[in-house]
Amino acid sequence: MKIVKRVDELRALIRTAKCEGKSVGLVPTMGYLHEGHLSLMRQAKAEQDIVVSSIFVNPLQFGANEDYAVYPRDLERDSKLAAGAGVDIVFAPAVDEMYPQGFQNIKTFVDLIEITDKLCGAVRPGHFRGVATVVTKLFNLVCPDAAYFGQKDAQQVIVIKQMVTDLNMNIKIVTVPIVREADGLAMSSRNVYLQPEERQAALVLSKSLKVADDLLNNGEKNAVVIKQTIEGIIKAEPLADIDYIGVCDTVTLEDLEQVEDKALIALAVKFGKTRLIDNIIWEDKDVS
Repeated sequence: MKIVKRVDELRALIRTAKCEGKSVGLVPTMGYLHEGHLSLMRQAKAEQDIVVSSIFVNPLQFGANEDYAVYPRDLERDSKLAAGAGVDIVFAPAVDEMYPQGFQNIKTFVDLIEITDKLCGAVRPGHFRGVATVVTKLFNLVCPDAAYFGQKDAQQVIVIKQMVTDLNMNIKIVTVPIVREADGLAMSSRNVYLQPEERQAALVLSKSLKVADDLLNNGEKNAVVIKQTIEGIIKAEPLADIDYIGVCDTVTLEDLEQVEDKALIALAVKFGKTRLIDNIIWEDKDVS
């Protein structure tokens, strides 16, 4: 496995792979890898000849009072994990390699409307502009045949799919299911921030989603009832501070009044200083 830090070196490797007729898969990450990331890498390796994984904590997608400065970074650890998952190239650029003019001075952004105003976008203004911009840069550098994203970041997946469609990007977007700890907590690099009591309290996320799934499977389709049920479960946990609860259309992210055949149920909740997200996509199994 090669660790690449320069754009020109990455481009040379991709050019060689493409000339040899090899397919390329991209797994974009911010590093501090966990089993969720590794599942993306393994699937990419099973489907593509060459797998590139970026490890880059992107300053454009962090707000002024967010955790950019303290976001966990450990390239040596991550490189070993990526190699074990079959990655061929780790692209780990410095910020000034990705933004030579300084990220504060960038003049061109990729900015989606409407779907980025909801859920995480409503409480993290500018976040998805930063995500869409850096992902576009990575797509331009790697020229992947397919890019792999985790379902845990459900809104991000929807945003990237919309961007690829709108801009005629010839890239297949592959969504890989959430990987959970044995007790149900969705794996996240930010889980390392949690104190033991917060870690235990955070289990309320997957528990509330399971209750919502059961309600829907048993015929409850009123979105308000589902949201209120989730809210009651989470508010019963003293350490939980709800950011949002959404019962949404899986394409437009518009709030639903009634759930028909499919819905995204998404949560963002703070435990102390740590903000966690989780979701499920519910589908009516009786709809063929």
